[in-house]
Amino acid sequence: MKLTRVCPKCGASDIVRIDGYTGPYGTGNNVMTGKTIFSGVNVNRYVCLGCGYSEEWIDREDLEKVANSKKAKR
Repeated sequence: MKLTRVCPKCGASDIVRIDGYTGPYGTGNNVMTGKTIFSGVNVNRYVCLGCGYSEEWIDREDLEKVANSKKAKR
């Protein structure tokens, strides 16, 4: 959905992106990789306006930060 701009559930192409954010005390749509607000990695949502299906994605440049987090389990 992120790359194709087509919903995998209903086939609609009316897709919107809701940007993730990190607010005070770690609020928002994010993954905290450490103990401070500066460790937050934003999680962006892609929503189909046809059926409501949504996906969450982390930007490629933030993946290393997630991978190196002590909170990441493998």
